[in-house]
Amino acid sequence: MTAVDRLEASLRDLESPGRPFAAEALASLDAAEAFPERACRALDGLGLHHHYVPAGYGGRLTDLAELMSLVRVVARRDLTVAVAHAKTFLGVASVWVAGSDEQCARVAGRVLAGAPVAWALTEPAHGSDLLAGEVTATGQGDSWRLDGTKWPINNATRGELACVLARTSPAGGPRGFDVFLVDKRDLAPGSVRHLPKAKTHGIRGADISGIAFDGAVVPSAARVGRHGAGLETTLKALQLTRTVCVGLSLGAGDHASRLVLAFLRERRVFGRVLGDLPRIRRLLGEALTGLRLAEVTALACARGAHALTSELSVGSAIAKALVPSLVQRSIERLAELLGARALLTGTYACGMFAKLERDHRIVGLFDGSTAVNRHSLITQFPRLARGLGAGETAGLDVALTRSAPVADLEPRRLSLFSADGCSVVRGLPAAIDRVAVMAAEGEATPALLGLVQELGKIAVDLHEALAACGPAGTGAAPSHFALAERYELCFAAAAALGMWLRDVPPRDEQSLRACLALVLDRLEPAGGARDPRLFDNVAEAALERA
Repeated sequence: MTAVDRLEASLRDLESPGRPFAAEALASLDAAEAFPERACRALDGLGLHHHYVPAGYGGRLTDLAELMSLVRVVARRDLTVAVAHAKTFLGVASVWVAGSDEQCARVAGRVLAGAPVAWALTEPAHGSDLLAGEVTATGQGDSWRLDGTKWPINNATRGELACVLARTSPAGGPRGFDVFLVDKRDLAPGSVRHLPKAKTHGIRGADISGIAFDGAVVPSAARVGRHGAGLETTLKALQLTRTVCVGLSLGAGDHASRLVLAFLRERRVFGRVLGDLPRIRRLLGEALTGLRLAEVTALACARGAHALTSELSVGSAIAKALVPSLVQRSIERLAELLGARALLTGTYACGMFAKLERDHRIVGLFDGSTAVNRHSLITQFPRLARGLGAGETAGLDVALTRSAPVADLEPRRLSLFSADGCSVVRGLPAAIDRVAVMAAEGEATPALLGLVQELGKIAVDLHEALAACGPAGTGAAPSHFALAERYELCFAAAAALGMWLRDVPPRDEQSLRACLALVLDRLEPAGGARDPRLFDNVAEAALERA
């Protein structure tokens, strides 16, 4: 049994009435805006925090896709709990990227002992603009003095440790910041205070608060990585955390679809089961296909962290921009099927659909909003424009084969930019050629071949548009963001196709065709006729399994 299966089984046992993951208990905590202490302690008891620490330092983290899936298992019960607990991985990611062996060993020991960790990046006046940060770290011999306020920060109050991004050069700039691993227990009284918990629309019980430093002195050994490399360390750490964060969206999608499938099977209208109505099936199929597309995108990114490590700046930005967006669209369609019950608390399933819908909206904001991640892609347009069809890289088979073993995660091999562009998209022409051969040999339908060929033409046009853009920085136009979104969709379709080709026969061509049709409907709404019954078939299969 895998770690994911074990966690799933354990949490299923903890969902019974009176236990920490019971729907009634979680709904009550949400109404009271109270931290899910019992649920987080239960996760500690199950050893989830051990997966936040690399195996080389005594933990169980070897596979980023596994960690993403573990977060997904928690999120399919409650996003607030998942956000509150998994924040520790976000908090320590900078140490795994750039910390010394001594720092890594020290923080590993604290995390394995159950210490929660915060990641203090954002500030009240600057949000995602990290270069504008005003929290300062001033050198004082063999120590540093921290001054300023970080807000809003998850785990800011409850976290025993915090990785703090601080300005170390008055002029700032890309080499004007450092990351400091701050142990709040060692700070002098009065040099640090916590700002009150912020009221939030979703994840109401999470510790979203702030930290204010006033002459807080930390030793020189608290600095993580090279002097002046704080921004670089943070951007590399974000590649890891964004990848793991999409597990939150996948879990929310799981939760929403489970609630709706159960409702459609039990609800009767005009003497018929609701799930039998054609309009209902069409909406359900579109929603479930969106969730499927989000899953393959996330998995390709997470496996690529091992097999295509130098490209993770691209893959993580795509996943963090597209997956929450796809899941949110699916949740909105599923909400239509629930009707008023999607908005009411304390009614259907303890109002958990309304809660997950509120909670999920924040996933697209933290660790870089959708716009921030699309801007990250825009800065790499010249690299992405090169090499469509230039051949498959050695790591692509591993990234797109679900069952293939991956090498241990190596955060120190991360790169700020991908010199090779994006192997998943670059391999699309070769994948299309394989489908053509399969269609000629009767192993794939002409309908699938038509879809992938249409996708191929769009991909060629897209790469020509990317090349025509040239480098774009702070002056990125709305058209650049539209191109970034189109590239994300091409990545998702290429990932779905690549995984299907590497699947063990018999392959589920119907599900793949639905995914491709959904992407093509987004890319070319006025394109050729695509069979809408694909979505009906997806819905029918899901209702039979439910």
